[in-house]
Amino acid sequence: MHAITIPEPGGPEALVWAEVPDPVPGEGEVLLDVVATAVNRADLMQRQGFYPPPPGAPAYPGLECAGRIAALGPGVSGHTVGEEVCALLAGGGYAEKVAVPVGQLLPVPKGLELRQAAALPEVTCTVWSNVFMVAHLRPGETLLVHGGSSGIGTMAIQLAKAVGARVAVTAGTKEKLDFCADLGADVLINYREQDFVEEVRAATGGAGADVILDNMGAKYLGRNVDALAVNGRLAIIGMQGGTKGELNIGTLLGKRAAVSATSLRARPLDEKAAIVAAVREHVWPLLADGHVRPVVDRELPMPEAAEGHRVLEESGHIGKVLLVAPHPAP
Repeated sequence: MHAITIPEPGGPEALVWAEVPDPVPGEGEVLLDVVATAVNRADLMQRQGFYPPPPGAPAYPGLECAGRIAALGPGVSGHTVGEEVCALLAGGGYAEKVAVPVGQLLPVPKGLELRQAAALPEVTCTVWSNVFMVAHLRPGETLLVHGGSSGIGTMAIQLAKAVGARVAVTAGTKEKLDFCADLGADVLINYREQDFVEEVRAATGGAGADVILDNMGAKYLGRNVDALAVNGRLAIIGMQGGTKGELNIGTLLGKRAAVSATSLRARPLDEKAAIVAAVREHVWPLLADGHVRPVVDRELPMPEAAEGHRVLEESGHIGKVLLVAPHPAP
């Protein structure tokens, strides 16, 4: 098969479409013919040499995909060759084939094309596990989403609105904020021109946000805590603003607030399977009835993955950037 390889860490040009050995499904795995994958920030970090795949994972980037089952590994039942699925991956999505643990498979939601489903596994699992399973967002509460027009952000807006929460978002342009509003966002904050702490407090009568979903990390840590309401929950899922910040414990104690930080890629298989099962139970019905939809900015041929990385690095996108395999299985 062919896959996107990284012979040496570097810029987007470091991504090389090359012939590599076919994967073989192990115990409890299926082999997928990949139709499409999606570009995530973690892929950019891996390309730069900062985020190696966990032990046993494929060396190629790609944390999600959609495709058709080509073969069943030992011990797999309940699935058939030719079945269309999407999957959460520890790596290997930027390839024509990938082996996937069966617990990380999801059916293609009703009404979606197969390649569109490649935009779903990473964002749905990230948002559901952090905003709902860890931070326990409830109806009537306020969620602040940083990077509201990103793949994560567009999904977080829709899921929060679907459960009856109020949503505030940050983004850097009017176009992106307008898109967030169309998805249901209630409070629109241009982080280039406005202080999100002041804006969230103003929008909540001084109370602050009950839950914050943060992709920035260190740069926003102090202000995020300031923006939290009493009993607020800050869920950190990214490090775009650095890894080391200062935390005011006095403020955190005074608010009886909590800070959590999670990632998906290196979790044990049983934890990933539990998250995937929860997403199938709670999110897939919302996709099937049209209350939630994937937001796809553009589709590119998989060999042109470098262009997808440039788009993300320039923040020139809204939603997800997909990479489509050059010869999808018929």
